[in-house]
Amino acid sequence: MARKIWTGSINFGLVTIPVGLYAATEDHSPSFHQYQRGTTDRVRYKRVNERTGDEVDYGDIVKGREVEGTLITVDQEELDEIAPGRSRTIDITSFVDLDEIDPVHFQRTYWLAPNAKENHRPYDLLRRAMEQTNQVGIATFVLRGKEYLTAVRADDAALALNTLFFADEIRDPTQIIGDTAGSAPSDKELEMAETVIESMTGEWHPEDYEDTYTDRVEQLLADKARGVEPAAEAEPAADTDVIDLTDALRRSVEHARGTRSSSRRGGRGDELGELTKGELDKRAKELGVRGRSKMNRAELEDAVRDATHGSRAAS
Repeated sequence: MARKIWTGSINFGLVTIPVGLYAATEDHSPSFHQYQRGTTDRVRYKRVNERTGDEVDYGDIVKGREVEGTLITVDQEELDEIAPGRSRTIDITSFVDLDEIDPVHFQRTYWLAPNAKENHRPYDLLRRAMEQTNQVGIATFVLRGKEYLTAVRADDAALALNTLFFADEIRDPTQIIGDTAGSAPSDKELEMAETVIESMTGEWHPEDYEDTYTDRVEQLLADKARGVEPAAEAEPAADTDVIDLTDALRRSVEHARGTRSSSRRGGRGDELGELTKGELDKRAKELGVRGRSKMNRAELEDAVRDATHGSRAAS
């Protein structure tokens, strides 16, 4: 059961909705202790005075930074005195269109849940209103002594609170990418790239993706515990050279077209072979085809064809 990490209320206009805050995600990354090689001895870290080499108690440690050439130290109590007080409310100050927020601003997601049964009605009212208008509520919020900019938004079944990076925390990508003059693709390259993307287009189903690295780590530990030598993973494919870009695009397009042609040559005699995977997926959804997210293009085409014929027979 998820643990409630904050209790308060959402305020918008004159409406107050008591809610609790819960972490929306959990980390399943493998965790390890550290040991000295060849022994079962745990390795521990100590806080050490770098000048004397003596260990320092945690209570004797203060924070500090150089300011204009002078070291300035502060106690935690001094920082606590100027820290913003714990938020009791999430006061929505404005609503903005969700599409206007660049995804780079999103930091972490929490779920908001009504604190009592009688709070479900105003809670669901706000969620449905934001869902239908595609609006999110912007508010500042203090959690664990840190002030956050947040966006309250409607998810399928709940309200979500996303902490956002402030504008001055976002790096300018142009300073990282540098001068891109002369690197614009030709119209032909752009057309081929769009064709490749179109042939690979489908719906987003996050459950189709798994953390295979974590599974491999757990398998590695299990194998070593049984004395089995782990098998090495295959080397990743080499990067595409810039000079090979056009040729790689051309071969990618031919592969996409070849998949469609092979479907048509199979005696099917209809227009499905001309559709992109995205178009097929859309038609499959309209026909109620189940399990389409796990089908490759050929399987999806067969499923659409069968569903189409079945629909015609029923009518």
